[in-house]
Amino acid sequence: MKVLVTGGAGYIGSITSAELLAAGHEVIVLDNLYQGHRAAVPPEATFVEADLADRGALARLFAEHPGIDGIMHFASYTLVGESMEKPFLYLRDNVVNAANLLEAAAANGVERFILSSTANLFDDPERMPIAEDERIVPGSPYGESKAMIERLLHWMERVHGMRYTALRYFNACGDTPGRGEDHDPETHLIPLVLQVALGQRDHISIFGDDYPTRDGTCVRDYVHVLDLAQAHILALGALDERGSSRYNIGNGEGYTVLEVIETARKVTGHPIPSIVGPRRPGDPATLIASSDALRRDLGWAPRHPKLEDIMASAWAWHQSHPHGYADSE
Repeated sequence: MKVLVTGGAGYIGSITSAELLAAGHEVIVLDNLYQGHRAAVPPEATFVEADLADRGALARLFAEHPGIDGIMHFASYTLVGESMEKPFLYLRDNVVNAANLLEAAAANGVERFILSSTANLFDDPERMPIAEDERIVPGSPYGESKAMIERLLHWMERVHGMRYTALRYFNACGDTPGRGEDHDPETHLIPLVLQVALGQRDHISIFGDDYPTRDGTCVRDYVHVLDLAQAHILALGALDERGSSRYNIGNGEGYTVLEVIETARKVTGHPIPSIVGPRRPGDPATLIASSDALRRDLGWAPRHPKLEDIMASAWAWHQSHPHGYADSE
C-alpha cells in the first residue's frame, strides 16, 4: 500500500515508518518538524515538510502523491501537563488539524485511517485491566482531543465509508538501533531515568510513594515501540476484512516506578539516585491495558514484553545518541 504517515519524524511515527517500509509498503512522511527530527525519517520514505493546519499544503500533497491507500495519523501535541496549561492548543489545534487531514483524505478517496490514540481516555477506570468497553473519561484536554478525533472518525465512516482503527496506547517505550526517544522537554520515565545514568541529571524524581500498590509507587503498563508499530501494520491490513475498531495496546502487566528505576540500575550499572516528592495531581495509582481484543482479532502479541529487554534497547540508543538526534545531524 501507499501509506501517508503524519508525524513520521517523531518517536513512534518514524519507527512505524521504518517497519512499514520493511514490510514492503510505500511511505510518505508528513511532518512540520516542531517536535520531530528530520534525521529520524527513513531515507527510503518520501518526506514532505508541511503543517496540517495548512489546508493548501494538504491539497498539494494529495495532488502530487495520488493513490494514497491509507493514513497513519501520529501528528499531535501530546503532553498531558501542557494540555492543562494550554487547553486550546489541544482542544482546537489537535482536533482541527485532524479534521483538515480527514477532509482532504475524504476528498481524495482514502479509505483507511489508523489513529494514534491514548490511554488518557481512561482517567477513572471502573475495572483493571482496562478493556475497550471501559467508559471514556478523559484525564486532560489532550485525552479529550483524542476522544473528539475518535468521534470524527465515527462520522467519517458513516458519511464517507472511511474505515478506521483507533489504537489506544499505554506507555510507549524502548528504541531501535537507528531510532529512539528524543523529546524536548522529556517527560517519560524511562528516558528520564537513563539521563541520570548518562550524567545529564543528578537524580530521578518519584512523585508519591503512598499509593495503594505493592511498593507505594504508581503502576504503569509499558509496551515496546516495535510492538506498537506491528499493531499499526496489522490494523491497516485488517481494515478491509474486519472494518472499524478501537483497541487498547499494552503488555497486560504493570511495573511500579521503583521497579522501573531498579531495572535501569541493573541494565546500566549506575546507582541512579532518586528523590521522593509529593504526588502529582491527577496521577491514577494503576493503569494496565487489556489487549485481549487486539490479540483475538488481529493475532497481535508483544514480541518484547520484558521490561529489562525494553530498558536495554533504550539504553543502547541513548548511549549511542547521548544528545538525541543532534548526534546524527
